[in-house]
Amino acid sequence: MIKHVGVGVSACLAVSMNGSHLRIEVSDPDGHRLPTLVRPAGLEEWGRGMALVDGVAARWGVIVRGVSKTTWCELTTDLQSADGHVASEQVAKAEALLGLCGLGERLGRSQPRRLSVKEAAEAATGLIADLLLWLRAHGFDADEALDRAQLLFEVESEAEEVA
Repeated sequence: MIKHVGVGVSACLAVSMNGSHLRIEVSDPDGHRLPTLVRPAGLEEWGRGMALVDGVAARWGVIVRGVSKTTWCELTTDLQSADGHVASEQVAKAEALLGLCGLGERLGRSQPRRLSVKEAAEAATGLIADLLLWLRAHGFDADEALDRAQLLFEVESEAEEVA
């Protein structure tokens, strides 16, 4: 169980990239109770949250906005740049396809832009569903295609880890 500012109090989670760091933010409407690092006694089941954040984060802090606050942390990644995730032919093809998927939504803009990771995830999900529907419409087993794709993904992921 995670205790935050109290039962029934809403909180908002946001995840983004800040340069080559993964940024995690939790916002809530209680700007008076600020997170603190404490040393819980013995086997207490509370009070370790910020100590865990402090232990794994490159940095963290709190932004107070009137009666609300945002507690944030940044985790170090192995990325050389914010958009330098993995340099591979498969990733390049996926980015090109996702760019096409999001093109219709971006044509009305004066300046085309790259999809955010969240937008790309939504586009990827839609693209996968569309491809599965296309396969089914042409008499192919969509579940078999998913199984084969999962196997290929796992093999290639393991090869990247070894390299």
